[in-house]
Amino acid sequence: MKISGYVGKYAMVDLTTRKYDIHDFDEEDLRYFMGGATLGAKILFDRMPAKTPWDAPESIIGFVCGVANGTGALISPRYTVVSKSPVTNMWNDANSGGHFGPQLRRSGYDAVFVKGISEKPVYILIDNGKIIFHDASKLWGMTVQQTEDAIREELSDNKVGIATIGPAGERLSYMSAIMNDTHRAAARGGPGAVMGKKNFKAIVCRGNTRFDVHDKEGLLAINNAIMDWSKTGPLADTIYPLFANHGTGGLYEGSVYQSDASIKNWGGIPSELTDDAIKSITTTETDKRWKVKKYTCNACSVGCGAIYEIKDGSYPIKETGRPEYESGAAFGSNLLCGSPELVNWCNYLCNDYGFDTISFGGAIAWAMECFSKGLFTIGETGGVDLSWGNTEGVAQLAEAMCKGTSEFALVLNNGSLAAAKHYGRGLEYVMHMGGIEAPHHDPRLNPGVTRTFQYDPTPGRHVKGGQGFGPPTSLLPIEVKYDFDDPEQGVRDVAGVIDAEVKGIGGFCEVTGFAFPPGTKQRILTAVTGLEFDGEEYDKLGKRSYTIRHMFNIREGMKREDNTIAGRLIGKPAMTEGPHTGRVVENEKLADMFFKEMGWDPKTMIPPKAVLEELGGMDAVIADLYGG
Repeated sequence: MKISGYVGKYAMVDLTTRKYDIHDFDEEDLRYFMGGATLGAKILFDRMPAKTPWDAPESIIGFVCGVANGTGALISPRYTVVSKSPVTNMWNDANSGGHFGPQLRRSGYDAVFVKGISEKPVYILIDNGKIIFHDASKLWGMTVQQTEDAIREELSDNKVGIATIGPAGERLSYMSAIMNDTHRAAARGGPGAVMGKKNFKAIVCRGNTRFDVHDKEGLLAINNAIMDWSKTGPLADTIYPLFANHGTGGLYEGSVYQSDASIKNWGGIPSELTDDAIKSITTTETDKRWKVKKYTCNACSVGCGAIYEIKDGSYPIKETGRPEYESGAAFGSNLLCGSPELVNWCNYLCNDYGFDTISFGGAIAWAMECFSKGLFTIGETGGVDLSWGNTEGVAQLAEAMCKGTSEFALVLNNGSLAAAKHYGRGLEYVMHMGGIEAPHHDPRLNPGVTRTFQYDPTPGRHVKGGQGFGPPTSLLPIEVKYDFDDPEQGVRDVAGVIDAEVKGIGGFCEVTGFAFPPGTKQRILTAVTGLEFDGEEYDKLGKRSYTIRHMFNIREGMKREDNTIAGRLIGKPAMTEGPHTGRVVENEKLADMFFKEMGWDPKTMIPPKAVLEELGGMDAVIADLYGG
């Protein structure tokens, strides 16, 4: 049968030659890998030579639609950027919401892949299938907002979709993001640096390409069920209105008190912050002061975003996206700061200069701890006092990092691990997984998340699959969560991986965890494509997705010992006060159980040939690994 829901084409753009080829997707690839990071991994596995450095001309970066992007399915806006990471030189995928994903598909492609290095700065315009190369020399050095404004003025079109880098990506920062819709970010792992290395400022798209879904009436019925669920589901009176009104930042206060959010570079406890300092950053409070309107991603029935206008205080901003929970923790409790003005200022700077807020805040926290331990003098920090909680000092360093105005700030542009190696000190204070700064969910509170943070093919990601940090895992009894000999740890872990992988494939947002009735993801994929996903096929799809991303890294030479995590994050050594007193996570036992449940060799992390054959669609992986 013909698979519905796709344009059916992808473009391969070469910036060196300024030429492009159009390819029809292999139907088997669409059937087995579908969209998002999964489809991107298959294309990069096939098209990019093994062990290609991230900054080589042959390195490929891709922009891949989720299956449901632009179909009218609710809460399905997310597209994925795929590449190698400059941090790990391994697989990287980072997804983003907003409106760019559906706009990319309407421009005539389900995905666009870019290789080569342009002789001078360039942006590409995709206009109903035609790809046009535009000189971006005048855009180089501009911030994200300036770039968007300039491109729209040049094209006389205020509705084009734009994904761009800011100065961070141009500077090849390992923390650089790709920004769309001004304040939506595909951020983790440094994908902006891949664009920067290619002198590739932005990808711009517009068009009215049409594509048919398999069952329009069925999709409408699913949307109606989602709307009904928002009123009648078990979280309709709690989490749903919290997110709809205040976004993810509404979780900040509770997360700090239970030490899920990082405090003082993961070494502090809640009592080191005042109640007012904690409460003031929570968006239920900041919305009262600064919210001017709601922001909603494409086809979203929740609308967890907002636009702020900050007129008061030391850091006025005419218009800025409301910080997410992760950003609030990054610039609040993590730095022992209680200033919502500072949080919004740092969040705004990161969006406009194109930085990942999680890593950016983590790098500052590392610098503050090193400063507090006497490892750096005020002379070495560019004259900035980095005492814990010093709001002015944080703002000064953040601005210096964005503008590159001091040696210390420029070194920090590549993150805390690179900075520690550069200076030869402070390595013990780098809170990372695989070199990437930790997201703000503490493994000592929900230990099952440790395997995800440490061993996912893209380490340090709170949106990747596993046991997670929320319900139902967070509600398990203490004796269950911390039983590191219980095989059910692996069972729960794999189940969570399957669900999260399918979420990424479809382009479904994280809020679908509470905003979708059970079974909705499968129903949407079937309504869009016509493919059926019973229990077994759904499980295979999720496992296949994780496996193709993982096997990309295996082909690159990854070994189990390459998957690292900072000891402090897992209670090594254990805290002696606060909510995590005495808690130690047996991270390697959790990984052993996961690999065993996947049917892989725990020592090598390699699946047997029979497991790969059972998944289907893995012929290229089998040939690479086992020959034939």
